Amino acid sequence: MKTVNRIVMLAFATAFTVSSAAAVMAQTQDPAGTQIRQRVATKSDQDPAKTPEQKSKPTTTTADRLEPDEPSAQPGDVPADTQANRHEQLSEEAAVVPYYNNFFHTYRLGPEDVISIHVFGQERYSRAGMIIPPSGRVSLALIPGGIFVNGKTVDEVAEIIKQRYDEYIIEPEVTVSLEKANSYRYSILGDIAQPGIRVMSHRMTVTEAIAEAGGVLPTGSRSNVVVLRRQSNGMLAPIAVNVSKIYKGQAPDNTYLVPGDQIIVPGNKLKTLQKIMSFTSVLSFARIFTGGW
Repeated sequence: MKTVNRIVMLAFATAFTVSSAAAVMAQTQDPAGTQIRQRVATKSDQDPAKTPEQKSKPTTTTADRLEPDEPSAQPGDVPADTQANRHEQLSEEAAVVPYYNNFFHTYRLGPEDVISIHVFGQERYSRAGMIIPPSGRVSLALIPGGIFVNGKTVDEVAEIIKQRYDEYIIEPEVTVSLEKANSYRYSILGDIAQPGIRVMSHRMTVTEAIAEAGGVLPTGSRSNVVVLRRQSNGMLAPIAVNVSKIYKGQAPDNTYLVPGDQIIVPGNKLKTLQKIMSFTSVLSFARIFTGGW
C-alpha cells in the first residue's frame, strides 16, 4: 500500500513540474514588442485624465484625417481676408501682364524710336541709342546702305543683323532692344471688349479710344475710368475721366491721349488702382515712351 502511495505522489509531482516549465517557456517566447504594446495600452487605459469614451477612441493625426487628394491645411495664423486679397491681386496682375509682355515682342518700330544693338564680344559693331530716321534705315558697320527697320520687331531686326554679320563673325550673337518708343502707342485694359496695346493713328480722346476697343463691358465702370500718364519726374499720375458724364453731355470730351498713356477701365477684372500702378509691366510700358527715367 505504501508503495502505491509513493507512485501516485511521484506522478503528481512530475505533472506539476512539466506544467510550470511550459508556462515559463511560453512567457519567454512572447515577442518583446507585444509586451511593450501591452504595457503602453495598460498605461493609457489607466490614465485618469481620459474619459471611458476617449480611451476607446484611437489616436489620429492631421495626416490621418486628410484624404490623399485633399489640399494641405492652411496656416492658422494667416487671416482669411489676407489670403483672399492676395488671390485677388494675383488675378488682377495675371489680367494685365500678358498685354505688356506681348507689346515688347510685337511692337513695330517706326521713326523717332530709339533702339540699341549689341553684338556679343564685338563692341565695335554694337551701337547704343540709335534714333530711327524717317527713312527707316539705320547705318551699321560693314553693312553698306544699312538695314531697313520700319515696321519690324526688335527680334526681326536682330535676325537680319545676325545674317549680315555672319559673313564676318563666327556665329554672331545679336540683341536689339527698344529704349524709347516715340511712335504713338497707348494701352487700354480692364473691363473693355478688346483690351490691349494700340497704335494712335491720329489725335485721339479717351472716349474715342474706348470706342475703338469695342466699348466698356457691362461689368466695367464708366464713371471711374483712369488714364495713367508719366510725368516729367518719372512718376505715373492718374487722370480721372468720367466717361458716363461725357456720354450724357454733362462733361466735355477734351482728355486727349499722349504716347505711353494707359487707360484703365475698372470693374471685376481690375478693381484697385494702387495695385495696378505697382505692377512692373505698367511702369516699364510708361518708361520707354518719351524717354526713360
